[in-house]
Amino acid sequence: MKFGKEFVSQMVPEWQEAYLDYKSLKALLKDLLRFLQTRTPTAMASTPNGSVLNRRASLYRAFSGLTCRHRDSPRAKEDEEILVTEDGEDGRYQTFVTVSDEERGYEVKFFNELDHEFNKVVGFYKKKVKEVVEEADELSRQMDALIALRLKVDNPMVDFGDGPQSAVHPINGRSAGGQHMDVIEEVEMMEDEDRGDNEPKTRTQKANGGIEGFKPPQLEILEHVKINVAPETPVSTLKGIILNSENQELSFSKKELRKAEEQMKQAFNEFYQKLRLLKSYCFLNQLAFSKIMKKHDKITSRNASKVHLNMLETSYLGTCDDVSRLIERVEATFIKHFANGNHRKGMKTLRPTARREKHRSTFVLGLFSGCSIALVVAIIVLIHARGLLESEGRSLYMENIFPLYSLFGFIVLHMVIFSANIYYWRRYRVNYSFIFGFKKGTELGYRQSFLMSSGLAVLALAGVLSNLDMEMDPSTQSFRALTELVPLGLVIVLVGIMLCPFNIVYRSSRFFLIQAVVHCVCAPLYKVTLPDFFLADQLTSQVQAFRSLEFYVCYYGWGDFKKRSHNCLDSHVYKTFYFIVAIIPYWIRSLQCLRRLVEEKDGMQGLNGLKYFSTIVAVAMRTSFDMKKGMKWKILAMTSSIVATVVSTYWDIVIDWGLLRRNSENRWLRDKLLIPNKSVYFVAMVLNVLLRLAWMQSVLGFREAPFIHRTALVAIVACLEIIRRGIWNFFRLENEHLNNVGKYRAFKSVPLPFNYYHDEGKSI
Repeated sequence: MKFGKEFVSQMVPEWQEAYLDYKSLKALLKDLLRFLQTRTPTAMASTPNGSVLNRRASLYRAFSGLTCRHRDSPRAKEDEEILVTEDGEDGRYQTFVTVSDEERGYEVKFFNELDHEFNKVVGFYKKKVKEVVEEADELSRQMDALIALRLKVDNPMVDFGDGPQSAVHPINGRSAGGQHMDVIEEVEMMEDEDRGDNEPKTRTQKANGGIEGFKPPQLEILEHVKINVAPETPVSTLKGIILNSENQELSFSKKELRKAEEQMKQAFNEFYQKLRLLKSYCFLNQLAFSKIMKKHDKITSRNASKVHLNMLETSYLGTCDDVSRLIERVEATFIKHFANGNHRKGMKTLRPTARREKHRSTFVLGLFSGCSIALVVAIIVLIHARGLLESEGRSLYMENIFPLYSLFGFIVLHMVIFSANIYYWRRYRVNYSFIFGFKKGTELGYRQSFLMSSGLAVLALAGVLSNLDMEMDPSTQSFRALTELVPLGLVIVLVGIMLCPFNIVYRSSRFFLIQAVVHCVCAPLYKVTLPDFFLADQLTSQVQAFRSLEFYVCYYGWGDFKKRSHNCLDSHVYKTFYFIVAIIPYWIRSLQCLRRLVEEKDGMQGLNGLKYFSTIVAVAMRTSFDMKKGMKWKILAMTSSIVATVVSTYWDIVIDWGLLRRNSENRWLRDKLLIPNKSVYFVAMVLNVLLRLAWMQSVLGFREAPFIHRTALVAIVACLEIIRRGIWNFFRLENEHLNNVGKYRAFKSVPLPFNYYHDEGKSI
């Protein structure tokens, strides 16, 4: 792989604009190369070292600034053409170039761009290093409070007081410090500027309770901190509402300690990943700078890279080792305090291994896909050979069996669409794993997602084939009970796999999905995160699947499945729940918007909640029209559906996708686009409108078409809505990713367990 592609593939997606623009610099060198290749021999004169120069040379500076020589830049005779200087005020670098009159424009343009890119990289790196140093200071303060809390929980009677010596335990007379400090020996995260050395300070606790080079954490720290109680569960949320306080006094309980340790472990893990990516950022930019200068030397036959690489080594990018030292100290601290000194266990947590692609997964995926296609062909041939479409039992089958298997069709289609989403997110470098908050190495790829969907498709199609019997057995006037129970058995198997506690079938992903489902069901009692409202949006496109589940309960609970008969449509209870299950997803989404409105004070969340409420009204009117008919209900249903469709379509395109910006760089789109072909965005907007209109089919009178049963038409419309949701998924996450890129937001915010009193009113 060429370096340019490798460079792009290893970038932090959210920081891509802060990297050296290797592509544009390479394009400038290509322009220079074309110019040199088209020059006439008479216009050239060779220098002793082989470089091509005009004897009438002048000094041109790339851009304004101080012109003093760089102290540490050795300059040989063959390097007289290149001079790099540093502005002492802000540390910016400038390049002076001696070139011929003809080459002047190309050389000056290249070095001007090179200086601009290098100063951009150095400035960004300085800013990020300053941020991580400040964050390290805060983590150090948090660790002081955690260690003091550990001591207090392990030995509630201990009290260090104000002096440097440890108090004597009132029970056994031993030094309280001597009993516990052996597990608190710590490598400090920040260097001691007063001592002037760059090595970590080791705190050692002597056996007699005396302290050398170590001041024990004073328990009085606990008098100046509160524990941050994030409302993460329904109980804690209700307690926070009743107490009207987010911070509570420390109770010094083991449960409180475990919670604080878990939060600190997560904070250290996230901080360590930030340090690693920052170190990678530094290395990649240095490598790109070296590569582009070597290309320049090869094209111009000069030795300009020598001066520039020396400048690189003496710049902040090459001399600052704060990140490397912090990485070492975070590793030592994490292993000591959160891995019980087990280096292997600690590093496994800090550096989880990525999921490896297995050949057997690809083989099984191909097998399941082939079986699915074969089963579809077998079903089509069987229907055509037996003439089942003209059979008397056609209506009986469509009203009883088809709704049962359509549930699996909706799930499989949604999984296939989501697999396509993952594929295109990866192709266009949308950092979906960070956006969803997946743990590194646990996120599913498009192959794994498609593998599960094809496996479920094989089971469902095999069941359809076993149930493809339109006539009752004349001798028993009933169908075979075993085959009639196949759909119910498939549902039980599917639920069993989802809830399976064993580490099979992507357990981490299954549990992540279950957690998101619980958060949706209990809305608004859980804090709303992107995975929660993203899943709730998916559920709004699966209304027909919820109604199929309701039909399962009615058909197998109160119907006579052996004779394929039921009276669900005549039951008032069924009709009531038929209405309720349709509005549940939209109601969940409205409650999530309400929670975010209260917490974030964002008025847009209130408008979003009203959008979902308008959809609830539209669904209620449509359901009432389905059950009661009549012109009045039809007008109400049509009016509410038109309003909900217009509002939802506008919100999808303008708010969720960020498109239709009139004054953007890409007219009627947005400033930044990931897909080079702009027509894709216009096609997506048109498809979104058309598929939204399909949502109104129930109130426009298109209930049944020739050769298409009513239930089949409903299923087709539901499938169109799932496809529309798949299109929405890609552009929604693309917009979220570009927002992260614009803010250089590559890490999630981790709440810290302790809040110092003097820090109240400002975020930690």
